[in-house]
Amino acid sequence: MNLFGRKSKQPDNQNRMNEELGKKGLRMTPQRLMIIAAIEKSDNHIGADEIYTQVVEKYPNVNISTVYRTLDVLEEMGMVTKTDLGGGRVQYHPAEKGHHHHLVCRECGKITDLDEAALSVLKETLLRHYNFVADLRHMGIWGYCAKCNRQVVKEA
Repeated sequence: MNLFGRKSKQPDNQNRMNEELGKKGLRMTPQRLMIIAAIEKSDNHIGADEIYTQVVEKYPNVNISTVYRTLDVLEEMGMVTKTDLGGGRVQYHPAEKGHHHHLVCRECGKITDLDEAALSVLKETLLRHYNFVADLRHMGIWGYCAKCNRQVVKEA
């Protein structure tokens, strides 16, 4: 799978990427291709530092700012989602691999995936009562996991 959620059609993907990058006055570089490959290869979410580590192995002169700029462009293009999982842990995920959410424990940092359907009632309520169209594609919800919740209740 690639960032478009389908089996790789390299020329089509590269043409789209080249077109979108061109609109922003940018061009496809080997470093950008490696950044995209790192995201596509990741089984889970991946952070900019992890991507940078993979890219710098082949391109030692690449700068971390290149990784961040490329991630920003990919997010603007709708190809990746960015989720703040706290503690400076911003993670990236191919948008087409599906939407899901995360329950993030404030105490121990445990992250549990939450299916998108769990928030469908919230989305409908926001639209119906507030005429607000919520973008609930990928987000972190903060609270306490079952283990830490028991501890918080004991201390209260």
